[in-house]
Amino acid sequence: QEHHDAWLRAKAEADNIRKRAQADIAAPAQADALRAEASAIEAKAQQAGSFAGRLGHTIQPVFAPLGFDWQLTVGVLTSFLAREVFVSTMSVLAGGQADNKEVDEGVVDRIRSMTRDDGTPVFTPSAAAAALVFFVLAMQCLPTLTVTRKETGSIKYAAIQLGYMSGLAYVVALIVHQGLRLAGVS
Repeated sequence: QEHHDAWLRAKAEADNIRKRAQADIAAPAQADALRAEASAIEAKAQQAGSFAGRLGHTIQPVFAPLGFDWQLTVGVLTSFLAREVFVSTMSVLAGGQADNKEVDEGVVDRIRSMTRDDGTPVFTPSAAAAALVFFVLAMQCLPTLTVTRKETGSIKYAAIQLGYMSGLAYVVALIVHQGLRLAGVS
């Protein structure tokens, strides 16, 4: 219900922006910019209401101490399948297409300029540093866990590997993010 209400508010805001764009016939460039803004608002609301978006919102409080918002949380969760998935997930959340195999400057710029629901950047220096540390240390690879389970003949070692590496990654990323914030780097 909460996501549905948020989607309705975003749709109403987008409709109001489109009405302003239609009324502003004298300045076509401004009208085009308003229409693009309306489409971006609607797309963000749809993403937030999707299964991945709801999952990201639900789990985000666990990652909040690392400086992650729901979008970055969704990127972390989907990258568990393979680290490479992170870029395509963030590209889709930033409004790009996931089927483009090449990482072009447009994708990088869209991801770099992503904003949180409150308008602040997703990738602040401290959140970006925490994300890098998390990805370096975390067990973000389902196939590796599968091989560990198969080679050892037990899920126990795969679970230990996942728990230990993810826990270590979380703690070190937390120290990096909070340390940078304390040092005045937000």
